[in-house]
Amino acid sequence: MTDLAPVVAGVDGSAQALAAVRMATREAAWRGVSLRIVHAFIWPLMHVNVGAPPSVPEGGLRHDAERALAQAADTAAATDATVAVSTDLVTGGASGVLLHAARNASLLVLGDRGLGGFSGLLLGSVAVHVTSHIETPVLVVRGDDNRTGPVVLGVDGSPGAAGAVAAAFAEADQRRCELLAVRVWHEPQTGIPPVPESYASELADERDLIDTACGSCRQRHPDVPVRQEVRAGPVARTLVDLSGQAQLVVVGARGRGGFAGLLLGSVSQQLLHHAACPVLVVRHARRAGSA
Repeated sequence: MTDLAPVVAGVDGSAQALAAVRMATREAAWRGVSLRIVHAFIWPLMHVNVGAPPSVPEGGLRHDAERALAQAADTAAATDATVAVSTDLVTGGASGVLLHAARNASLLVLGDRGLGGFSGLLLGSVAVHVTSHIETPVLVVRGDDNRTGPVVLGVDGSPGAAGAVAAAFAEADQRRCELLAVRVWHEPQTGIPPVPESYASELADERDLIDTACGSCRQRHPDVPVRQEVRAGPVARTLVDLSGQAQLVVVGARGRGGFAGLLLGSVSQQLLHHAACPVLVVRHARRAGSA
């Protein structure tokens, strides 16, 4: 993957997919790259007739898929006509097609629901599965794709979290908005928030942790106003609450817990289920010798 790798958007003909295309187009414009729109076409693998019946020349599953791609391309052009757009109808299941497309992408953008008509993200849905298994950053569009408010960064303090921090600063810079860097403090064993007055030195350490995490990025993005907060409470619940006033939440896919992927109950997956705004998940960099 190079710096000119495209942004990839997965579409399926749903309204949420078009919201993902709008956001993907803006991301491609900011990055100065092209946009590739992909539709996974599983029906040939299931030996289903995908052609149009004689009585309805414009019907059939293949025509439906082609119309979905054309509508997505029109949506991208209406969002920003300067972005070069390509469309691909790829035979295969949604997760497999998107995982393959994301290998050569700078960013994968998905809606939080699709043709299955899910009322929200369900365990095993495409967005959760794909986000769990790729190194490419994934932007899952939830709620309004044109919200105002800050970019919220969840600071977990793990050594591999630099990618999430850099992505959050870049997003805030492009959006010309405030970055809210949040360290959520809780007792590791119980998850119960500590009493702040009893932990003055620990609070100072937590603030220093945010300073350290953001230090180099603040120098690279001097025009980004940064607000830093230490909050006490359950990590996922606190970030979900903050998403109600944000235009984007940025987190890493693994933190101090050392998850091998997104596991049920992890902060990233809870946000994908419950956030009120789009969520950008950036896979934490692995250190040499790590699994």
